[in-house]
Amino acid sequence: AEKEDDDDDDDAELYLFSCLFFSPTLDTTPPPAAPFNHRVVSAKPNQISNFYTINWQEVLGGGRFGQVHKCVENSSGLTLAAKVIKARSQKEKEIVKNEIQVMNNLDHANLIQLYAAYESRNDIILVLEYVGGGELFDRIIDENYTLMELDAVVFIRQICEGLQHMHKMYILHLDLKPENILCVSRVTNKIKIIDFGLARIYKPREKLRVNFGTPEFLAPEVINYDFVSFNTDMWSLGVITYMILSGLCPFLGDDDNQTLNNILACQWNFEEQEFVETSKEAKDFISRLLIVNKSWRMGAAEALRHPWLSDSVLHHHLYTKVEYTVLDCIYHR
Repeated sequence: AEKEDDDDDDDAELYLFSCLFFSPTLDTTPPPAAPFNHRVVSAKPNQISNFYTINWQEVLGGGRFGQVHKCVENSSGLTLAAKVIKARSQKEKEIVKNEIQVMNNLDHANLIQLYAAYESRNDIILVLEYVGGGELFDRIIDENYTLMELDAVVFIRQICEGLQHMHKMYILHLDLKPENILCVSRVTNKIKIIDFGLARIYKPREKLRVNFGTPEFLAPEVINYDFVSFNTDMWSLGVITYMILSGLCPFLGDDDNQTLNNILACQWNFEEQEFVETSKEAKDFISRLLIVNKSWRMGAAEALRHPWLSDSVLHHHLYTKVEYTVLDCIYHR
């Protein structure tokens, strides 16, 4: 295992060097597409074990729904992920079928793809594209992994592109957080948005309200049980951007109640030491998302046009900052 870690570190260093010395422009290529064409899936009443070998020992992730395991399709040898969702009652099954319906509408390289679904008496198992690089959250909190501002640009750009596609398809994610963004591999900055369990098909005329989510990432309109819209996801994007740039959560209180009050008061700032080196463009980007009135927030298309994500001169400046930092690290080894 140690040998593998060393190899990963060497790969990461090589990747960093290639980025620094061979690609002075921002890498805007999409992540690898799923190893299968987009599918329209319905839950089949078959035994999944007839078609797939699930590695019950290998847990890729988990949450309120259950666990995700690595699995292999017997006929093709394709490596996939099996998301096992406990669903006994008809209501629970309908919630999972909503997730399937949402995913059937989403065909984009930055959004995890659905391969198949199987329904039994006590659960529904979604068979998904396998993504092996771990959660973005783990990179944010990893002391051995220094996230530069240019990394943040690359991550946020891709999240925005995924959101732009979702919103174009009239789908709200409503649970956007670093745990729901997976890295394609440990050595690149390519990501995919996952977990559409709380996502909703949005019909503006029907006025949608929701009362769920993760406290630190909730938009004010969710807390107030007011109408949500595309820009509800954009608030969460602002929180994620703040976190990637600083490792800090802008609204975190001593308990959930205080966190929710901080969000409603829109109490946040850039006074922390972690923001000393952050560009004014990055701060402006966040400032245009963490706005109580959702109609004043940037949408996904506008966010992609913002200088922080689109200005190649700024990216080159950030890139030279990375260059000096890396050279300084190597010099002081």
